[in-house]
Amino acid sequence: MINKSITHITTVHPRYDTRVFVKECKSIKRNGLNVNLIVADGLGNEIKEGINIIDLGKPRSRLIRMVFYSRKAYRMAKNINCDIYHFHDPELLPLGIKLTKRGNKVVYDVHEDVPKQILTKPYLNKFLAKLISKIFEKYENRCSSKFSAIITATPFIRERFLKFNKTTTEVQNFPFLDEFPTVSENSKTKNSVCYIGSITEVRGIRNMIKSLEFTNDIKLNLGGAFNSIQLRSEVSKLLGWEKVNELGFLDRIQVKSVLDESIAGLVVLKPTINYLDSIPVKMFEYMASGIPVIASDFPYWKDLIEDVGCAIFVNPEDPKEIGLAMQKLVDDPMEAKLMGAKGREAILRKFNWDNEESKLMGAYLKLIEG
Repeated sequence: MINKSITHITTVHPRYDTRVFVKECKSIKRNGLNVNLIVADGLGNEIKEGINIIDLGKPRSRLIRMVFYSRKAYRMAKNINCDIYHFHDPELLPLGIKLTKRGNKVVYDVHEDVPKQILTKPYLNKFLAKLISKIFEKYENRCSSKFSAIITATPFIRERFLKFNKTTTEVQNFPFLDEFPTVSENSKTKNSVCYIGSITEVRGIRNMIKSLEFTNDIKLNLGGAFNSIQLRSEVSKLLGWEKVNELGFLDRIQVKSVLDESIAGLVVLKPTINYLDSIPVKMFEYMASGIPVIASDFPYWKDLIEDVGCAIFVNPEDPKEIGLAMQKLVDDPMEAKLMGAKGREAILRKFNWDNEESKLMGAYLKLIEG
């Protein structure tokens, strides 16, 4: 694939997005191809680690981005002579169709099941949400049937798109092996658990805080940003808040440090329709760091990792059950260590980016040689 080039396009994600830039674009560059990345963040053009980043400028509002930036990205993309165009946002579907009509090879990267997401929007009533979801699903399916290939973030989404495009491959957001080269021995003597990620109601923050009321001297290392000031104000008044070590946004080095200082990681998302079949990245980062997982008892998650023996599954709506799971691991550090070791072994064997990179590059190779 020498001297071939691929252009990634996103008007929604930040330029250093973990999936888009850190994993996919850097993988392409690492395999000897040229890479362009079109973004819309207002930070200007740059070349980062050999990747040519082209900035469309930051839209003044979400509405302006959705209405005008697909066309703006298309005008930029068609002026770039490359072998494959790979776009990431559902609102860029018109761009994908226009590039396809020009005879270009186009890849649609489906990060989430958008029709299901629409059903959970709190600002839409049930009737309107179902109507919009159905209309968008039909439009997305019709567009997807015309693209050269589909890349999906989960096997569940892959099964949906295979019905419309046989060239569909899942490339999952599993951890880098070199980001977790060793396992810390510190956690076996610690009485803290962690949650790292976006802090929202549906990701279970309220029940995580309440669960601390059912524990003895256990701390919660809370890494990430609250999605609203109001939510933080509300949960900070709960009794369990005094056991919270609020850390704010963490960079990758800080994330590794927090994982090393925790005996287990929490991923107790609420059972909303778009989470039941999702695959949370943080669950696998906990496993990669060698700590057990306390996870929502979703059937899909249990099918995925229950046999590994690295997780305690709980009802995410039951704070007491979450708290008892924390206490069990703190009271039995040797069992926690054993569970963590099983999780890490599964990462080394199966759930890692090296394997996913091979699938990504294989999909590109088929398009370039086809």
